[in-house]
Amino acid sequence: MFYLYVLENRDGRHYIGFTENTEERLSQHNTGRVKSTKHFRPWILAYSEVFSDKKTARQKELFLKKTAKARQELFSRIKHAPIV
Repeated sequence: MFYLYVLENRDGRHYIGFTENTEERLSQHNTGRVKSTKHFRPWILAYSEVFSDKKTARQKELFLKKTAKARQELFSRIKHAPIV
């Protein structure tokens, strides 16, 4: 299983990625082992979506990173989602 994930920090920044293990990946982001996110810590997992294969998860990640409208719609849904 592969996961598309969206991280959010206290300033409202978002980061989109994909992984096989969301807990381990979140830990990497929060301990500064990811160069692009280490200056904006701490991060929380705001959203994840499950995919059966790596290719599909990567395609969805790239689609969201390249398509501003889709990205903004996702961020809006995350913002207005009930806290569980």
